Amino acid sequence: MPLPIVIIIILFVLVILIFAQYNTLTKLKLKVKQSKSGIDVYLQQRFDLIPNLVSAVKSYINYEKETFEKITQLRTQYNETKDIKVSEELNNQINKILAIAENYPNLKASEQFLELQKNLSKIESQLQAARRLYNNDVTKYNTKISIIPYNIIAMLFGFNEEYLFQIDENVKQNIAVNL
Repeated sequence: MPLPIVIIIILFVLVILIFAQYNTLTKLKLKVKQSKSGIDVYLQQRFDLIPNLVSAVKSYINYEKETFEKITQLRTQYNETKDIKVSEELNNQINKILAIAENYPNLKASEQFLELQKNLSKIESQLQAARRLYNNDVTKYNTKISIIPYNIIAMLFGFNEEYLFQIDENVKQNIAVNL
């Protein structure tokens, strides 16, 4: 076989390999985006319950106005930015309301509150599963762009590392409720 034909075949194979690797990275990147969107869906469902939850709690207790304003502000901020850090802070504020509710037996016995709490608990479980899926997809993507030869393709075409969903340390701690 003449040398020019061998070079053309090698170049053709290299181009095919580059396309295949690029497509693999693109699929993984889109899967990460889809997983993040899944988190957004559950966060939105949770946020849609928040006004009802706040209203139910407000009708039973006279809690600090700042907490409700903070929840409303964070909910609006998340809807505008879709920032995961904002959702984490909002989660912390919601947990404060739920902790307060435990101190008020009449509120805990309220059908409306119990239904909201049940729905919120269900959404929290779904949200937790969506976060696990997102972190799994991010890990697969980040691993792929870190290994040879995908790291070369990633560098050439601007595939950047994605960040895992993590809860801040202050959110993991018990919530102190001061009335």
